[in-house]
Amino acid sequence: MAKQSGLGGALYLSGYDVSGDIQQFSTASPAQPIDVTGINKSAFERILGLRDGSIDMTTFFNPSQVVGDSIHERLSPLPTADQLVTAVPVAPVLGGPAACLIAKQLNYDMKRAQSGEVNFDMSAQSNGYGIEWGKLLTAGVRTDTAATNGSGVDMGDGSGPGFTGPSNFGLQAYLHVFAVTGTSVTVKLQESADNGVGDAWADVAGGSFAAATGVTFERIATAGNLTVEKYLRVVTTGVFTNAAFAVVVNRNDVATVF
Repeated sequence: MAKQSGLGGALYLSGYDVSGDIQQFSTASPAQPIDVTGINKSAFERILGLRDGSIDMTTFFNPSQVVGDSIHERLSPLPTADQLVTAVPVAPVLGGPAACLIAKQLNYDMKRAQSGEVNFDMSAQSNGYGIEWGKLLTAGVRTDTAATNGSGVDMGDGSGPGFTGPSNFGLQAYLHVFAVTGTSVTVKLQESADNGVGDAWADVAGGSFAAATGVTFERIATAGNLTVEKYLRVVTTGVFTNAAFAVVVNRNDVATVF
């Protein structure tokens, strides 16, 4: 893959596409080190401890009279409930990278430059899972007007020692639903060993999100020892005439514990 710029990137916040209100963002994914140095050692020994993560952003000032209708109305109340932040560093494409974070919003700090520019800084700190880098199973925001089978995404070579395609340690998936017109939409994951050529697509065990009736977000995780095939796709079902959503999946090629 060629080197890329960050032009055309995206940021989704708990079921809202706020990309147009973001000036810049940054991610961090540290792990807490644990010092296990014995007295018979001449250098430090460390093992990794708790997972962590954060996504920081600078926003433009874009107010609205409707709560939740702009980034200012989303962030200024300083919500205490968990939020889902998804940062896409490059223009969204199928299989492209994205960082997802279940987080607490720590602040919403205004700064006004002498030039008159008004911006806000917001930091989202992980809560429970740490930051996860996955692959987009939708090319950014996908809009379905009826039940649809999405395109397959190659998730890579999988787990060792064979590296023949499947992974042996399950997956985590993130969903933003931006809009639903109709009764509800159900978004689920399907898998195939060869993109449906000879191996028919089948539902991933534990890979279905809850039915959505409007703006929402969700994180799901399968069993940690589940075998997941090389190709994944997103399928929608339900009664609706319009459903706009985005999905990111992190397939575990090594054992992962939260």
